[in-house]
Amino acid sequence: MYDWQIPLTYLLSSVLFIFSIRSLSSPKTAVVGNLLGMIGMSVAVLITLFSPYMQDKQLPLLVIISGAIIGIYTALKVKMTALPQMIAALNGLGGLAAVFISFSELITGSSAFLEITLGMVIGAIAFSGSLIAFAKLQGILPSRALTFKYQHVFNFILISFCIYLALCFLSQREFFFFYLLSGLALILGIMIVLPIGGADMPVVISLLNSYSGWAAVGIGFSIGNVLLIIVGSLVGASGAILSYIMVKAMNRSLLNVLLGGFGSTQDHNTSTPTSQNAKSGSPQDAAFIMENARKIIIVPGYGMAVSQAQHVLQKMAEDLRSLYDVEVKFAIHPVAGRMPGHMNVLLAEANVDYANVYGLEEINHEFADTDVAYVIGANDITNPQAKNDPSSPLYGMPILDVAKAKTIFFVKRSLSTGYAGTDNPLFYAPNTIMLYGDAKKITEEIVRYLEKNKGSALQSL
Repeated sequence: MYDWQIPLTYLLSSVLFIFSIRSLSSPKTAVVGNLLGMIGMSVAVLITLFSPYMQDKQLPLLVIISGAIIGIYTALKVKMTALPQMIAALNGLGGLAAVFISFSELITGSSAFLEITLGMVIGAIAFSGSLIAFAKLQGILPSRALTFKYQHVFNFILISFCIYLALCFLSQREFFFFYLLSGLALILGIMIVLPIGGADMPVVISLLNSYSGWAAVGIGFSIGNVLLIIVGSLVGASGAILSYIMVKAMNRSLLNVLLGGFGSTQDHNTSTPTSQNAKSGSPQDAAFIMENARKIIIVPGYGMAVSQAQHVLQKMAEDLRSLYDVEVKFAIHPVAGRMPGHMNVLLAEANVDYANVYGLEEINHEFADTDVAYVIGANDITNPQAKNDPSSPLYGMPILDVAKAKTIFFVKRSLSTGYAGTDNPLFYAPNTIMLYGDAKKITEEIVRYLEKNKGSALQSL
């Protein structure tokens, strides 16, 4: 193998990764983007495995095959509702890999001490932070912000110690400082994510993804791998940009995310009010009102992911358009679901025309002119407390103005709180009708009534 083949192949892989990320920006080209990313990674792995620098090929090949088997099995078994947890776990594994490589480089005598230190610290924060994110998403830990007195002071002291130990290691080259620094970095990752409330978890996942990318950059410099530097930069930069876009859309501060104070730490009432009554209806009621509507906006939330209702939602939208000439649109909040783009992925899976899918800023002004808003488990992103309750953990976050619609159908199993742990006054609004039950079954019932009513009307003509 010639010396020029490896750099050229790495360049090819880098180009494929760049086009992959570019293609992932649109549902129409996302499949191609995934394919380009897979090809780029396969090329990079193969050229590295069979390069003359890889003397012992058996163990790396065994690890690659084992990882591929585990990855394929996990991808086939994981449910769409658990996809955010999987992303958090993968972010953590990327950070852990950076930590292991840092220790390996240190033990084998690498002189790139600064790069090793940066890669290890960022990787350790990404790993332990991702574990906490996973635990919150999985329900192992409470989704609310977990705080204690003087937490910010403790985090500041922890960060100061990390900087001090890093300087000690870089100046004295004593392994003891490096080991101690790795332990404190793991604790820091935990302390950064613990005070983050559930409603802000999509931003956390994006930010941790960015951390894992920057950790890869540090490792790439330490081992002199250009491809790792390029790929890490792509992941780190794209994750950081996405985090910035999301916090701007939520009227938050990215600085608060970086300092570990993201999300409200104020106490709030998470119980369901007993002095208010929520009106309930049936799928038949919903079908009757919908078939007489002029315009309907569907607002999907985590409830759609839980029940896997995206396909029947698409069917309902098509029936309303074709049978009753109703204008139907989908409204997506930037942080709907449990990770960035969660709802977009589900709607794309159901072949929902992307021309009918609108973001918050595009569609919010249309709710006042909407006859029906059909909300599926989207608690936090429709909660009026974000506008009028300073004590709420959602306060200041832009929401979808479904309250302005003439009629709101809210599909939920119960009046339970959202992921942020706060009750939604919208449940008790005079124009809200609760549809209790599984979102998929309720929507299927609505579709059945829509088709039955239209068929009966045609027979009577």
